[in-house]
Amino acid sequence: MKLSVAMITYNQERFIGQAIESVLAQKVNFDFEIVIGEDCSTDGTRTVVMDFHRRYPDRIVLILRPQNIGPMRNMESTLAACRGQYLSILEGDDYWTSVDKIQKQVDFLDFHPECAICCHRVRFLNETGSTEFDIFPPRAAGSYAIEDLLRGNFVMTCSAMARRDLLVGFPSALSQMIVGDWARFAWVARHGTIELMHEVMATYRVHAGSMWSLLPFPTRMRESARMLRVLDKKLGYVYRDTISQTIASLYLQMALTARLNGKRIETAKHVLSCIRNGGLRLGTGMRTFAGLAGYTLLGSGYKVFSRAKAANGG
Repeated sequence: MKLSVAMITYNQERFIGQAIESVLAQKVNFDFEIVIGEDCSTDGTRTVVMDFHRRYPDRIVLILRPQNIGPMRNMESTLAACRGQYLSILEGDDYWTSVDKIQKQVDFLDFHPECAICCHRVRFLNETGSTEFDIFPPRAAGSYAIEDLLRGNFVMTCSAMARRDLLVGFPSALSQMIVGDWARFAWVARHGTIELMHEVMATYRVHAGSMWSLLPFPTRMRESARMLRVLDKKLGYVYRDTISQTIASLYLQMALTARLNGKRIETAKHVLSCIRNGGLRLGTGMRTFAGLAGYTLLGSGYKVFSRAKAANGG
């Protein structure tokens, strides 16, 4: 089996059909399977996936959970059932937009044994009104290393294809985290490069049921920092400097956000956490830290104080 496409779904009756059809539409010269973990949905999702399985029994492996086990456990169990040499993940509310997506990625991995992960750009379909992203990631196409990924996740789950055997030994402590996919791709990238293709070949849907995208910004930052600390330990602290700088950057972002929202105590806490993780080496500039420190000490009067001092030649 050349490729396994792992899909997890829960209460995605509106979307799961489009996701499955986008995989079935792929034009390939190899054999692949679709392994679907249906997590005991309370809507019509199970009926939809059972109908697809009835029509494509040789292509679809259907895992019907007798009770809801949650997205992280569902993902790990579904991945464990995959048999392919390569592995792609497509969650039930996303879909692929190019019929030769997986052929291109399989061809690349076949001809580039040094590459551990092949990914591409993704278009955001936002049903919530946010305009945070349109096309992601906004970086140049090409080859990257694990250090690049540890500085910030640019591998969208619905875009990635990885060598399945490189996932062996992935720590359970990381698989149970909300940002498990970032950790999972970093674990694989220990063994090779990450190729970012220029093409946009998938759509990532942001909607009212999105687990990650709709979490409050501070929660996403804190969960990312928590994951990175565990990942740092599991990687044997080989990439400690890079990971510490990333964590510092996350706390700096939280500090700046708290400052904009007028939350003085939170600003102070995040600034201290940033500095403890080596934030003074971020290259942000002392002026930013001075401004945040001034705000935490003097509150909203800091700007008035600074202007008066400047006007008096201080």
